[in-house]
Amino acid sequence: MFGIIATWRMALEGITEADQMLRDGANCQDALETAVRAVEDFEYYKSVGYGGLPNEEMQVELDAAWMDGDTLSIGAVAAIKDYANPVSIARKLSLEPVNNMLVGEGAEKYAHKNGFERKNMLTERAKIHYHNRMKEVKELELKPYSGHDTVGMVDLDMDGSMAAATSTSGLFMKRAGRVGDSPISGSGFYVDSEVGGATATGLGEDLFKGCLSYEIVRLMKEGLTPQEACEKAVGDFDEVLKKRRGKAGDLFLIAMNNKGEWGCATNIEGFSFVVATENLKPTVFLVKFDENGKQYFEEASDEWMENYMKTRTAPLVRK
Repeated sequence: MFGIIATWRMALEGITEADQMLRDGANCQDALETAVRAVEDFEYYKSVGYGGLPNEEMQVELDAAWMDGDTLSIGAVAAIKDYANPVSIARKLSLEPVNNMLVGEGAEKYAHKNGFERKNMLTERAKIHYHNRMKEVKELELKPYSGHDTVGMVDLDMDGSMAAATSTSGLFMKRAGRVGDSPISGSGFYVDSEVGGATATGLGEDLFKGCLSYEIVRLMKEGLTPQEACEKAVGDFDEVLKKRRGKAGDLFLIAMNNKGEWGCATNIEGFSFVVATENLKPTVFLVKFDENGKQYFEEASDEWMENYMKTRTAPLVRK
């Protein structure tokens, strides 16, 4: 058995390529890096990598993480500027004996020393999004922090090895230096090849209050299926946040165990995710809720898929 699961429709193209690699016997790490880089390189996905939305100073600061489920090695970068494919930098850091998480200038120096591609990650589309949002905030009193679509992935190869990774530009118009859950072990991601892995997207400031990715892996280790573990972790913590703080931010987690079984849970309707396994072609699912508040999954229709790409590639006009 092999498989790969990822947050959001934007992962489909990368998942499709990784699925073929896994079918051909590639290891989970190479397949995973390929899948994440595909998202990072596509400028129309405005929450990850090239074309990612900038902070309040109109600078693109990227976060990414990598975890090897066999060795539990972790690498992460946060608030890194002007370097393409931060997930590859994080993977390289996971091989270091120490200094596995680097931020800002330190991460940039490491990337330069190790020959990673230096690139201006701020695109013209992102500039237009920024200026339009600034105008909207002034005119309509909107909150600037809109958009937090981290790509997170977990995969399993034919040898039973697993890996997990995340990559994001974080909250749109965040404060300079802000770091969410994505590069934080146990919150944005966690994987153990003897059990399974999980990864998160949503409001980082709430996600790292609960270390939900680790909690899901812990629950799977106790015998819960990925779906049961996701539902329990997300449901329980959503209640905790509402009880303690009066509200809960967006929480969305996906998981896969070392048998290739998968699961997903969220407290907000509207999320999408992508799965591919030995018995399932790369498929986009939408999370829905019935009249009783029970979540279920629905395969995205052709119309939904077409509208998704039309919306993201539509020409932008500065207001």
